[in-house]
Amino acid sequence: MKMLRTHFRLNAWRSRVLAVAVSTLAIAGPAASDTLADALAGAYMHSGLLDQNRALLRAADEDVAIAASSLRPILNWQANATRNFGTSGVSGSTSGVATFTEVDIASSTANLSLIAQMRLYDAGASRFRTAAAKETVLATRAGLLGIEQQVLLNAVSAFMTVRQASEFVALRKSNLRLLTEELRAAEDRFEVGEVTRTDVALAEARLAQARSGVAASERDLQQAFEFYRSVVGRAPGTLAQPPKLPRTEGDIAAAKDIAARGHPTMLAAQHRVSVTDLLVKAAKADLLPTVSLSGRLQMQEEFGAPDYRESGSVSLDIGGPIYSGGRLSAVERRAIAQRDAARGDLHAKRNDVVRNVGNAIADLRATQVQLEASDRQIRAARVAFRGVREEAALGARTTLDVLDAEQELLDAQAARIQAEASQYVAAYSVLASMGLLTAEKLNLDVQLYDPAAYYDLAKDGPAKLSRQGKQLDKVLRALGKDE
Repeated sequence: MKMLRTHFRLNAWRSRVLAVAVSTLAIAGPAASDTLADALAGAYMHSGLLDQNRALLRAADEDVAIAASSLRPILNWQANATRNFGTSGVSGSTSGVATFTEVDIASSTANLSLIAQMRLYDAGASRFRTAAAKETVLATRAGLLGIEQQVLLNAVSAFMTVRQASEFVALRKSNLRLLTEELRAAEDRFEVGEVTRTDVALAEARLAQARSGVAASERDLQQAFEFYRSVVGRAPGTLAQPPKLPRTEGDIAAAKDIAARGHPTMLAAQHRVSVTDLLVKAAKADLLPTVSLSGRLQMQEEFGAPDYRESGSVSLDIGGPIYSGGRLSAVERRAIAQRDAARGDLHAKRNDVVRNVGNAIADLRATQVQLEASDRQIRAARVAFRGVREEAALGARTTLDVLDAEQELLDAQAARIQAEASQYVAAYSVLASMGLLTAEKLNLDVQLYDPAAYYDLAKDGPAKLSRQGKQLDKVLRALGKDE
């Protein structure tokens, strides 16, 4: 009778463990809802970092108009009203009699002036600074693309982090159920004298560890939700299976060449070199003479009297520095030093970009190998777990052997989840290192931001009440509402 009871309990234990093991090994993916493309589009449309740098680009656009204004006519008006008051005593004589007359000298006058000025020649200094402002715009546009890549890569990371954390929670909970069944089985075997109290204690300890693991994985999932919300602009729904890995350049030399020619970091550094070259020329031109034309129309009228005066003047002014306390020479030397620094920075940036490409491709290849190794490890750990479990049922293995085998299978499954998430992040990191991770190149379903649209309206410095000026006001109001 004792043998029958033992056999029945062993069969029941094996059935329960098998059922839970199957649920552990076959973790179903979540139903499709939010896709990776949705996360990328959300990050592109709701990123405060992108909004900030788009505003900085608009500020750089305005710098072009500011620089160009120095070569355009400047027209100002000036008006004033003056009240003179007082008395004047006048002495004299009439028919040999001395007289003294007090005269009121109070008067009110008004002046209105129109003043026009225009710089005709400054040795090209203004032209060089305008060109430098345009190069700064191009550098800022390239910097905006770099920020866009950073935002989109963060979206990939956030999406995969949530998926990884969700799968970890499911895996840990399945493991908790499995260990609960193993503890019951150990208690049943203890009752019939097949195992000792030590085996039961080991199962209890491993179960407590599993509960701790569930709590930690749920914490990680909540933190992943917060990361996703901060990047994408909303809380994640149920995440769909990610699409196929993006196509990347497999040849490292070719990938490095693409990055060196077109990465936003390289483009920005090249434009900054151009900026400093132009500012050196502008500093040299500041040492040369300038020619300016100015004109003035003025009207003066006295209230209560017929007196008035109208006048005008035109002058051509030529001048240049003789000595400015050493300021202009220092400005020129500083501009040369900044140019040399920009050239050095371009060289350093190229090395960084090329190195990042090599590192990103190495990471991708490593994650591919890790994923393949994890698959083999899971298969081997599953076979080992089943074998140890069967041997334990026959008394050839201890409870600790079963727990260790189950832990190895759990570790292998966790490693695969992490390797898959890392592979996706690494693949998109390769695109970013080459300068190809942009909304346009990914063909995201979003309204692309046109960096030239605002520049085309602002570059000529339109007047506030002109048609272009009113269009700029509408753009700024719309941006304010969006914010």
